[in-house]
Amino acid sequence: MSELKEGMQAPEFTAADQAGQPISLAQFKGKTVVLYFYPKDDTPGCTAEACDFRDNYQGLLAKGITVLGVSADDEKSHLKFATKHSLPFTLIADTDKKIVEAYGVWVEKNMYGKKYMGISRKTFIIDENGFIKHIIDKVDTKNATAQVLDLIK
Repeated sequence: MSELKEGMQAPEFTAADQAGQPISLAQFKGKTVVLYFYPKDDTPGCTAEACDFRDNYQGLLAKGITVLGVSADDEKSHLKFATKHSLPFTLIADTDKKIVEAYGVWVEKNMYGKKYMGISRKTFIIDENGFIKHIIDKVDTKNATAQVLDLIK
């Protein structure tokens, strides 16, 4: 599959959220969606990013922006993570890795010389018509909302 670029149609998906309810990108037609991919629930960087979106959530909502987080963790893990940190937005369980593969964020990583497959932290801003408006490759976990808002102005 070719790499996704700004201006392309965002790949459609349907998967379960932290409550086990099916969520699809099509449900958010007419809204701006911040679709952010993160490696693992309750790890330091992922928690910082999620809490930054949480702390700025009302401001994002006021601008008509929907936040969706995606990782390969299961629904139970997402529910525990969302509850522990009072996350007000949807977390999508991509346990079969179809979404991370469609968005090109399932990549080979290297830690201490050991290679393994994992999720690359990346944020996609999808417009109300389902097109990728912006891609943030270098996410600042403590300032993820500011990065999004700087691009949406």
